[in-house]
Amino acid sequence: MKIAIYSRGIKENQHQDIIQLLDELSLSKVEPVFYQDFFNQFYSAIDIKTNYSTFNSSDDLDDSFDCMMSLGGDGTLLDTVTFVKDSGIPILGINYGRLGFLANISREELHLAVQALVNRTYLLDKRTLLHLDANIPLFEDGPFALNEFTLHKKDSSPMIKIHTYLNGEFLNTYWADGLIVATPTGSTGYSLSCNGPVVFPDSGSLVITPVSPHNLNIRPIVVPDDNIVSFEVEGRTDGFLCTLDSRRVVVPKEIQLAVRKENFMVNLVRLNENNFLQTLRNKLSWGLDKRN
Repeated sequence: MKIAIYSRGIKENQHQDIIQLLDELSLSKVEPVFYQDFFNQFYSAIDIKTNYSTFNSSDDLDDSFDCMMSLGGDGTLLDTVTFVKDSGIPILGINYGRLGFLANISREELHLAVQALVNRTYLLDKRTLLHLDANIPLFEDGPFALNEFTLHKKDSSPMIKIHTYLNGEFLNTYWADGLIVATPTGSTGYSLSCNGPVVFPDSGSLVITPVSPHNLNIRPIVVPDDNIVSFEVEGRTDGFLCTLDSRRVVVPKEIQLAVRKENFMVNLVRLNENNFLQTLRNKLSWGLDKRN
């Protein structure tokens, strides 16, 4: 078995976790291939006597890989999607971060996770993505997002007007700091912090959530994911921010943008013991009351 391992980086107090991971993989005869920048970080800090292979881009990941492991938080896992793309390689997230909605396997479950990979006793959650179309080249290496697409004003500039259409039919003009279009997976991310609803991963929907709208009667809306959502933006500045997950670019206000459901999905590894309801209860502390 061969797995790719990606991380943005680790802290000094996590070096022992890397040693434990290497030991677990060695005992299970799993061949790890590390992201080059990550490998360079810990190679000099940890006494490693084995030669490991590395990768630098999605072109280095072929069908010989059984899995891609993400070491970090949800942002780190979102990075791995840009490497995996439409290859179908399953993604397993080990939570070295904080909340961990996507990377919801704890460090304490590392042994169980490796054994599940080796014995193939895990489940795969298929998650939909968003695809971005624009009249100028944007995010050419990966115009897709697992969590959300956003339009947002720059820094302290005034609010923007976002004319929004569903399949070409006018929906609404949002006077706001920005607008989020989230997948069901992304409904527990930025959209949730802006009072958007939590949506089940397999619900076949998109969530459109305004960011700090000027009109208090404007609320998030859930639409079927077979809609094409397009935008026209007005503002007092020359441009605004456009993001796909954690990647962002500044674009001119004359740009034409539309998002739709991507034509491929990603596979997230889930241990049999975990499911979406358990994740909600654990991460959002649902059902917990200090009075009891």
